[in-house]
Amino acid sequence: MSVVGRGTRRLEGGDKVAGATRFTADLEMAGLLHVQLVLSHLPAARINAIDTSAAASAPGVVRVVTGADLTGSPNGPLAVGRVFYTGQPVVAVIARSEAEAADAAALVQVDLDPLPASLDAESAMKEGAHAVLDTVEEVSEEDAAIHGAATKSESEPAQHPPNVTSAASMKRGDVAPAMAGAEVVVKESYRLAGVHHSPMEPHVTIVRPEPDGGVTIWAPTQGPFQVRHEISEFLEVAAHKVRVVPMAVGGGFGGKVTLLESLVVLLARQIGRPLRLALTRQQEFMLAHPAPAAAFDIELGAKRDGELVAMRARYHFDNGATSGWHAGIAGSFLGGTYRIPHFELTGFEVATNKPPVDAYRAPGAPQAYFALESAMDELASKLGMDPIELRRRNASKEGDPDAEGNPWPRIAMVECLEEARRHPLYTAPCGPGEGVGVAIGSWGGARTPAAAGCRVEPDGTLSILIGTPDVSGATTGLAMIAAEAFGVSTDKVRIETGETDIAPYGPIAAGSQTTYSIGGAVQEAALEARRQLLEIATEELEAAPEDLVISDGRVAVRGVPDRFVEITRLVTLSTEFMGRHKPIQASGRSAVRSASPQFTIQIARVKADVETGAFQLTGFAAIQDVGRAINPPEAEGQIHGGAAQALGRALGEQLAYDADGQLRTSSFLDYELPTADQLPDIDVRLIEVPSPVGPLGAKGVGEPPAIPGPAALANALARATGVRVRELPIDRSLLVQETPTRSG
Repeated sequence: MSVVGRGTRRLEGGDKVAGATRFTADLEMAGLLHVQLVLSHLPAARINAIDTSAAASAPGVVRVVTGADLTGSPNGPLAVGRVFYTGQPVVAVIARSEAEAADAAALVQVDLDPLPASLDAESAMKEGAHAVLDTVEEVSEEDAAIHGAATKSESEPAQHPPNVTSAASMKRGDVAPAMAGAEVVVKESYRLAGVHHSPMEPHVTIVRPEPDGGVTIWAPTQGPFQVRHEISEFLEVAAHKVRVVPMAVGGGFGGKVTLLESLVVLLARQIGRPLRLALTRQQEFMLAHPAPAAAFDIELGAKRDGELVAMRARYHFDNGATSGWHAGIAGSFLGGTYRIPHFELTGFEVATNKPPVDAYRAPGAPQAYFALESAMDELASKLGMDPIELRRRNASKEGDPDAEGNPWPRIAMVECLEEARRHPLYTAPCGPGEGVGVAIGSWGGARTPAAAGCRVEPDGTLSILIGTPDVSGATTGLAMIAAEAFGVSTDKVRIETGETDIAPYGPIAAGSQTTYSIGGAVQEAALEARRQLLEIATEELEAAPEDLVISDGRVAVRGVPDRFVEITRLVTLSTEFMGRHKPIQASGRSAVRSASPQFTIQIARVKADVETGAFQLTGFAAIQDVGRAINPPEAEGQIHGGAAQALGRALGEQLAYDADGQLRTSSFLDYELPTADQLPDIDVRLIEVPSPVGPLGAKGVGEPPAIPGPAALANALARATGVRVRELPIDRSLLVQETPTRSG
């Protein structure tokens, strides 16, 4: 019986539920000291002086370290000379306990001379704005590619506004005459606030210096080999001297690849003792790299029959105190989702005096699709056309050019739309104050070469060794792939993520690529282990390999069930003293050469009160192409989680800064994560259009569900209230409509 496609409980789920999973904060080791950070209280300032004397003499303090004590570089892990955002680390206090480190950190006096600050992208781009960054670091294509967000763009505009670190530009056809000839035009602006990953587990890192000059790092990282690469380059040492032990990840979403490892490494090497740095929840909000705010100006033109003819878009991302890379991927979504013969797209990466941003689940896509799908819905209203029919009429199909002019592979956008058109949430009539909205999202998908190891243990268990951590239940799917290939049940497969010294190379767990990139390597390793096992069984049973079957822990001759040998016996024969059989030790490799883009459509149904502005999501559906669902309940769970995160952007999540650059939403009392009473049951429908290159036809799952929810909700509210929401999170006061007063 096939294992793949049947629901299987998470292999690691029991330990997590029982509290047996060990996270980095649970580790203890001899001589461990603790680090606490002193953060900048201003968004832009020169550092006049730092007084560490009181902290250095506090109980339990081993050392107080400033940026000048480390590298002397302004781009080091502690600020030197000036600070660029509120929350930037300035001083590190090392003490025997966390409490002593925190108490001493409060005694550090940092004298800052305020500088003019740009706290939003619009003010940063104004003529005469002060430069946010002293130097602009070039962002490599790899920085975006590791999250599956790399894309090419044409030559940048000749002139940038101030504080624009780079620009992405795409063009097709001749927009001006095409737009002039459009019979219906939508021209609007859309804005989204920055949001935070908000993992249950804040960042925590342990570093131990080693006698050979290397280091061992324990961290809940999504990319152990990425950490090893960055630290080996940072220290200018051989990669094998940086040993990364990946720990359980208590929530990642793109935010736990690298952050403070380089700082802890420098401190540990200087002290010569193992150190642990664990961020508080407030510090997590203040300095862990969030998702950027963004703004889009879109002009969309169409014929009366709904055929799109042209698009103009000018947009920007607020990247905080860093260069950015979201604009290119956003442009690919704007220009490639629908068949648009003429477009001009220009996106700016803008530096501001806020924390540097980075990847957050489907980076660039929620922002781009909120603007695009809102504009499409406004166009449907102007045309008096069914919103799904408008999208279906313009949907890109296999062979159509994407934004970069490359032909789309086989995609399932139309299949998702057709399923949505039949969904009861969409077909049920709406009463007063009710509305239904839809929106599309897509993700190109990351891919990275990967390897896996496989051996058969003495008890007959299949052990698979990989180099990529599990952040979303992916190892259960990989175990199912291995079980299917080898011929055993999933409970006889064990997946282990090894440390970088021994694990086969694995990509970061991001960009919806874990199963897609590693699945083929796991399958190949399991098939090779099976071949080696049957090679031994051939001699023992005197039968050809093609006549043997694996079932119930045995290798038997097909059609002759009484002729068998236990797998455990074969393993013993391959490991016994003076034995003649080779050990069963296999490896597999994969390098998926092309992407398998994923599409989704989400439906929101709302009930709104225009007198108070209150509204309630009464129904929500997510329809998504997953290629082939390796573990269907786990795919559905990924979609549930992604949809909840997407809706959080609309319902209240935002990183709100005041005029002084202070974050006002730095705790779960102020940062509005969606709660159970705000979210209805989410009906998930899996569409399976198998990938021709993914393992067993699988595609990525994790990114698409986090994309279209805000636009679907905004579109539903527009139809329920007549008020168009163009800014996230939703301001409910905008939905209030005045009612005429009754006279006497």
